[in-house]
Amino acid sequence: MWSNRAASSSRTTRSRSPISTSEPAAGQDTGDARERVASAPSSALAPPTAPSARKNASTPLPRFAGVGGFLVDLLLSIVLMAALSLLGTALWGFAQGLGGSNFAQIGADSGAMIVISLIATAASALLVYYFRRRSSAAERAASWRALWRMSTWGWIALAVIACLTFNALIGGFAQQRGIEMTPTNMVLGDAIRAYPVALLIFAVGLAPAYEELLFRRVLFGRLWAAGRPWLGLTLSSAAFALLHEPPGLSASHGWSMLLLWAVYGFMSLCFGWVYYRSGSLWAAYAAHAINNLIAVAAVLASS
Repeated sequence: MWSNRAASSSRTTRSRSPISTSEPAAGQDTGDARERVASAPSSALAPPTAPSARKNASTPLPRFAGVGGFLVDLLLSIVLMAALSLLGTALWGFAQGLGGSNFAQIGADSGAMIVISLIATAASALLVYYFRRRSSAAERAASWRALWRMSTWGWIALAVIACLTFNALIGGFAQQRGIEMTPTNMVLGDAIRAYPVALLIFAVGLAPAYEELLFRRVLFGRLWAAGRPWLGLTLSSAAFALLHEPPGLSASHGWSMLLLWAVYGFMSLCFGWVYYRSGSLWAAYAAHAINNLIAVAAVLASS
């Protein structure tokens, strides 16, 4: 969610283990049964209904496999965000009106509008995840186990380093060209300095969680499960960038907006790659949270 610009001026297949829970036949040695259970192979981490699990893996995939579902998920997310934002704004205005504020005062409270939009984004992400691509208990358990592999933390570290390096390169380019890059979420700078603990909890704990559910689990996961992981990485990263810096609503424009899209798109690619390589959404969340922590720390350090 957070760009690191402040530093320079941020499935698994269901674990279908072949273990049987049936009782042994009369007279059968239960020790043999235990032995078969112990030797059962562990299932590999892969997205649900991955192409490798299809009956005929040689059958070519449809050209636009999963794209329809991706577009439905994305459109549903946008509609929910807009509807919940309007509802939140209306309730906020009504409450402020009861307190004696006029329309101009209510409209000028940009901080409240940002908070409302963030809450709307979180709520829509949770709703789309729950009703469209909710994970099973077995998938969640496999994702948690995968987080503690040494290789997983290697991918997390590599993703964070890549994000920081790319952000620094983009920041240097912008500085040389005299381009002022102002991420929309940086309007929260004063709030970060006034309430650092609350904003750390939000930026490091909450925002990465609901964003990973929406952009990685739902959007990227939809195309990954359909056998189009590269298309999924590309489209979900484009959506991540556009929803962070929406045209017409962003604080930036022109070259500034294009560079911010590049920053956010690259971040999303890195987090999606971590998810793809590790099979753990927890790993993508960890990379995202560490990136946001560094970005918020840079803002606090510069104040």
